Amino acid sequence: MSTLRDLAEEHTGLGPADIDHLHRLAGDWQLLSDLSFADLLMWVPVKVEAGPPREYLCVAQVRPTTAPTAYQDDQVGKIVGGPEVAHLDIAFRQERIWREGDPVWYGDTPARHEAIPVRLRDPNDHEEGFSEVIAVIGRDTNLSTARTPSQLELNYLTTADDLAQMVADGTFPPPRHPGETTSAPRVGDGLIRLDAGGKVTYASPNAQSAYRRLGFNAHLVGEELSALTSRLAADPLEGNDAAERVLSALRGESPPRQEMEARGATVLIRSLPLMPAGVPIGALVLVRDVTEVRRRDRALMTKDATIREIHHRVKNNLQTVAALLRLQARRVDAPEARIALQESVRRVASIALVHETLSMSSDEAVEFDGIVDRVATAATEVAATSVPVKMRREGTFGVLPAEIATSLVMVLNELLINAVEHGFPASEDDDAPAPGEAEGDGEVVVSAHRFRKQLHVTVADNGQGLPDDFRADDSQRLGLQIVRALATGELRGSIELRNRAGGGTEAVLVVPLGKR
Repeated sequence: MSTLRDLAEEHTGLGPADIDHLHRLAGDWQLLSDLSFADLLMWVPVKVEAGPPREYLCVAQVRPTTAPTAYQDDQVGKIVGGPEVAHLDIAFRQERIWREGDPVWYGDTPARHEAIPVRLRDPNDHEEGFSEVIAVIGRDTNLSTARTPSQLELNYLTTADDLAQMVADGTFPPPRHPGETTSAPRVGDGLIRLDAGGKVTYASPNAQSAYRRLGFNAHLVGEELSALTSRLAADPLEGNDAAERVLSALRGESPPRQEMEARGATVLIRSLPLMPAGVPIGALVLVRDVTEVRRRDRALMTKDATIREIHHRVKNNLQTVAALLRLQARRVDAPEARIALQESVRRVASIALVHETLSMSSDEAVEFDGIVDRVATAATEVAATSVPVKMRREGTFGVLPAEIATSLVMVLNELLINAVEHGFPASEDDDAPAPGEAEGDGEVVVSAHRFRKQLHVTVADNGQGLPDDFRADDSQRLGLQIVRALATGELRGSIELRNRAGGGTEAVLVVPLGKR
């Protein structure tokens, strides 16, 4: 389905600022829908070459969570005209809210039509303060469950009418503050209505419960909410800030949301000004008890910190093991035993690199490029070769989960060591040039790219290449056995060693990145 922006750009003459305003309205109009107990449909006039608009396009739709919907089918993308949009045309042309007319039927569902013009406030127009109407909100109420409204419903409907007038004035929705991506809290979480003096005229049962969690056991109606909120807060500074935000809404401003803690409970508070026709008449305060949500957040933060500490300790232990192996290698006289211990030191150190990175990460994933660069640098420093070898990385590995990173770093460590030591072996005769030396310095290139949920890695060198009788499956080298076991086992991928067409060797590794 096309998005609001796609539909508006294709079928209307609205500019970027107009479309952005409609986007902000669609991001906040669930509040109006729930208070109205009605479906909201956003209609924009279809672009025509001449004459007034006669057709309207639905670019967005929202259903109420407080009442049954009037539409079982989505209306977005629908273009209507003629008598069906007469009420939209009146609201658009006369620039007023339309509430006249008899109920209409959608199949077996009776519905009441209303139309609310949408204006965009023009900050450069100091006299009128508004631009022309850019869209119309159709407010359609399902009448099949009509009954005598309760006090809650009457307060909801009264507040909805005030917000509808603010939509027509261009003062709703309020500007979105940085970091706020949702419209929470919502109507069902808890609603408080204040008069112009800041006293509570109505509080929904959920709002009353939220303040009871904060320590206020009396009825909210008649209380001055800003002073009460300031008094209840566990932190005086936090309480003063919350009170000031309520007062700023009474002055016609739109403050950002705030969380407040008291008696072990946490409540999210959002204050909205009520100023239909530009006259401040009070404020709407939405509250939500988020105590359990924040408790789980703190538990997750504690868990993450514990996991990072475990990775840090594993890294320290691995470095201790590597240091012990290094000391043992210095005390061994047999060359083969010394080389085996030194190789073990490198393998343990490469795994420690992954745990070091994980100990500084907020999740079980690592930015792998830095690890590869450090392993490549270490390979050139410790490999036994008489030829200067340069390491270069092409492409990016990106972020990899820990279960892949640990095995992959060991595979790359072995491949890089093999590329240096066997592609450019140390010459027995110091005066004779080693293979590859006559043509210049040796080079090992590690390239990586992602394709179809797979990671393709190539380790290529310009050294002497593989022997004619080389078969990877028959090799008894421990390093190659480790590579094959990890590549096909832990990584569930494939590995291929072959000679390059231009000379040298390349190892091609393919690792699936799907859910494991």
